[in-house]
Amino acid sequence: MNDLFNHAAATVTPNHAAARMGELIKQIAYHNHRYHTLDDPEITDAEYDALFTELLHLEAQHPQLKSPHSPTHTVGSTRAAGFTSAKHRVPMRSLANAFTAQDVEDFVARVMKFLGLTEPPAFIVQPKIDGVSLSLTYRNGTLIQALTRGDGEEGEDVTANVRTIGSIPQQLQQAPWPALVEIRGEVYMENAAFAALNETQAAKGEKVFANPRNAAAGSLRQLNSTITAQRPLKFLAYSLGVCEGFALPATEADLLALLQGWGLVTPAKLLATTPAQLQEIYSHWQQERATRTAYAIDGLVYKVNDKALQQRLGELARTPRWALAHKFPPEQARTTLEAIEIQVGRTGKLTPVARLTPVNVGGVVVSNATLHNEDYIKQRGISVGETVWVERAGDVIPQVVGVVNAPAGKVSTFTWPTHCPSCHSPVVREEGDADYFCLNHASCPAQLHASLVHMVGRGALNIEGLGERQLQRLLTENILTSAAQLFNLPEHRDTLATWEGYGEKSLSNLFANLEKAKRTTLPRLIIALGIPHVGEATAHDLAVHCGSLEALLAAASATQAEDYFAAIEGVGPIVAASVVHTLNLPANIALLKAWQAAGLVAEPYRAAPKQQGFFTGKVVVLTGTLQTLTRAEAKARLQAQGAKVTGSVSASTDYLIAGSDAGSKLTDAERLQVSVLTEAELLAKL
Repeated sequence: MNDLFNHAAATVTPNHAAARMGELIKQIAYHNHRYHTLDDPEITDAEYDALFTELLHLEAQHPQLKSPHSPTHTVGSTRAAGFTSAKHRVPMRSLANAFTAQDVEDFVARVMKFLGLTEPPAFIVQPKIDGVSLSLTYRNGTLIQALTRGDGEEGEDVTANVRTIGSIPQQLQQAPWPALVEIRGEVYMENAAFAALNETQAAKGEKVFANPRNAAAGSLRQLNSTITAQRPLKFLAYSLGVCEGFALPATEADLLALLQGWGLVTPAKLLATTPAQLQEIYSHWQQERATRTAYAIDGLVYKVNDKALQQRLGELARTPRWALAHKFPPEQARTTLEAIEIQVGRTGKLTPVARLTPVNVGGVVVSNATLHNEDYIKQRGISVGETVWVERAGDVIPQVVGVVNAPAGKVSTFTWPTHCPSCHSPVVREEGDADYFCLNHASCPAQLHASLVHMVGRGALNIEGLGERQLQRLLTENILTSAAQLFNLPEHRDTLATWEGYGEKSLSNLFANLEKAKRTTLPRLIIALGIPHVGEATAHDLAVHCGSLEALLAAASATQAEDYFAAIEGVGPIVAASVVHTLNLPANIALLKAWQAAGLVAEPYRAAPKQQGFFTGKVVVLTGTLQTLTRAEAKARLQAQGAKVTGSVSASTDYLIAGSDAGSKLTDAERLQVSVLTEAELLAKL
């Protein structure tokens, strides 16, 4: 096929070749825009590759016709020397920063006073991307130069590298365009792409980046643009510098629409007027900053929306009067790694935990952070006593992400233990596994404690009055030596009555809760057993399918048990194997017998019959605060009607139920054109 293609290309006349090459450049630019900007490709990867390959062949056959703006120029351009500097046609200014609500009130007051207004003007609100500032210059719609911010007056010329970034169009879409225009924005790396890059870097023994911004900056400033092309960089546009021969839009909102029409991606936007509205938006974004965007943000930017008012307000020496950056508390901080301790979980997995000099990260004081596993520590050269970067995003467990100013190839001095720190049994790491395990499941104190914490939790037996500290003391004092003795605690009433915190009322409540927990449901009992890969939904599926504990155990001990469970919708072979293995462990068989002897009963389970209704067979997502129903009640009623309730909006979602303070899920629904229902509409259709 290639020989035939080459022959065809060789016989094309120069005039036909020039016309075809021009058409291919336009098509590839269009499909780049569909893929990188709109996330809505019209052709397959193979079809795109065919267009690109055809262009490569034509350019090889007719090099004199090769356009300097061809997409084949965008990868593999190697620079022999460092970057040159160039002057910005219009200086790239910084923004004044705000850190408190009072700072924002003062900003609005200054704007009103300067303009002589009695009411605040409209402000456009956008996320402040934690990326690398970039200025793109287009002449007659064609990209001719890309400069970093530099010192604001001059920046580094990174044009060759920027041509490798798929979300930056080489040719603007949807004319008309200015004769000359500078488009300003941020080069960034999405969080998931950053994590994947760091894993690759660590595995190769190369530099691990502290955060997505550093990764973006390092990738953009590679002397070899082939390396930049391999990095998952993206670009968000939000303002203009110089703009010649073109009437500017009247508002910031109109400017963003114009940039989108030209083929650029822009940040989300909201409109507000009063300081209270600005603060409300800020609070919501701060709470959702880990999930609101796919990329790191470090605050919000407020701009006067009216361009004419911006002109009147003008600029100070370094910052415009009409804009403000309201910064979030930092989510990454430096501190000292004081120690590394190994924790043992209920499955026997060993997890390293960093003990840190307390530091404020994202508004929370952090003194402990995860280190994941042995490979993670070695790949990043992490050692006790060093200054490390600690990161916290939203409610995610804090983690040590690297050593401050660590050279490439740095070696960790931490030695992984060969024996369990709790029971001193040898630890094992299977080939291909990232984790070490203590296999002494029967008598390892740490595993027993973690298992008990799980068993008494709300999703399992739900025994109030037994927390981590109480369970630890019961184990230390040998009141409990196994989970089988959990319901025998009333036998130790006299001893427990002497302990601080266990007065008569507390003990009575605890024993009442133990008695109440004996009457449980089959899904709760399945969860209490801690079967790997089995959560709430799978426990429900198993309970519905088997109906009773006796039937569940009988199925697990039968021949071809794994095939039986794998055939249940939502289970599959991996989960089935885990279910059969766990339910046949002698320790678990003995545990269930002991609990039943103590009076535990798992009532026969039957799922409530599905009601046929509006939501039958529909995929539904809930977001925001509901006024009439709790989230749990709304979910239960939807499921009772045969709906599938999921946690995130996707193209397969049929309806989003939006309460008050709906966040990013509402934005996703609008982007994907998912139908949105209010709580009142939900109630009317249930």
